Amino acid sequence: MPAFDRYHRQMLLPGFDAAAQAALGRATVLLVGCGALGTVIADMLTRAGVGRLRIVDRDLVELTNLQRQVLFTEADAAGHVPKAVAAAERLALVNDDVTIEPHVVDFTHRNAVPLATDVDLLLDGTDNFATRLLLNDLAIAHALPYVYGGAVGTTGTVYPILPSTEATAGPCLRCLLGDEPETGQLGSCDTVGVLGPAAGIVANFQAAEALKILTGNLAAVSRSLLSFDLMTNRIQQMDVAAARSETCPCCGARDFEFLEGRRAVRSATLCGRGAVQLHPANGEGPTVQLDHLARQLAAHGQATANEYLLRATLHDGGHDYRLTLFADGRAIIHGTENPTTARSLYTRYVGL
Repeated sequence: MPAFDRYHRQMLLPGFDAAAQAALGRATVLLVGCGALGTVIADMLTRAGVGRLRIVDRDLVELTNLQRQVLFTEADAAGHVPKAVAAAERLALVNDDVTIEPHVVDFTHRNAVPLATDVDLLLDGTDNFATRLLLNDLAIAHALPYVYGGAVGTTGTVYPILPSTEATAGPCLRCLLGDEPETGQLGSCDTVGVLGPAAGIVANFQAAEALKILTGNLAAVSRSLLSFDLMTNRIQQMDVAAARSETCPCCGARDFEFLEGRRAVRSATLCGRGAVQLHPANGEGPTVQLDHLARQLAAHGQATANEYLLRATLHDGGHDYRLTLFADGRAIIHGTENPTTARSLYTRYVGL
């Protein structure tokens, strides 16, 4: 289908002429996280005609996602399909002009730079502070534009970060939000809930800023931090230029401790989900033979595997645990929030 037909309504807009549409078609975007924010962002950018969309997500579709994660279906949840894969399959039906690259991995300091190779923009669809600080490090270290977004409860926040020059220098995310908070200090979708429209509003603002950046409309990019609360009808745009700090560890001192792995952890309690995520002791680990391991684990409980992951119910020490194991050795163990217990189960049953 000719671009003029597909993108005609978009190309009528100031700043979105044929040349801008061609630039958008040449662009590569890295979207980290494909949940409430990421599904909307991915949908909007695919429909707008971005050339290549690289989607990174570590999780699989669950029934509770469907209230706000717009690319997924009940069949995806029943089949335990990885979110990146389910999103790619749906988006392939929307626009075959766009190349979709799904990556079913956790975004870490080990793979951040390879995943960002040749990208023009970083987009935040994540749900945790540490990954956002990693994205922030990546953006500043490699002079990549980065659009941050967050939604929880009925509130949302959006802030675009452009590579620093004399004309565009502004605070990075760490200037604004400081260091990583203690576990449980901030609310999350799993602990306090989220209103679907709040996530959708944030994601659409992020997508709009992305389209401005990718089409060269940099003068139109917001330089303020947008925040809102749909329950109180409060909307604010805050001038944050003065928040830029020369003593910021990231953009001031250029000490990229998240990107270099000095702030990385091998296990993380998934707050509100009664689960712990674990990584192999030696990084990403070898590729796991999921079918073979499923047959071994069948002696301890139910175990099934597909090409992406293994799911098993383990009866251990009088307790039931649910193991989700990915091909790179990463695991999510449900039934405990104790990293020591989770690591012990992982070592006994997976052994990597």
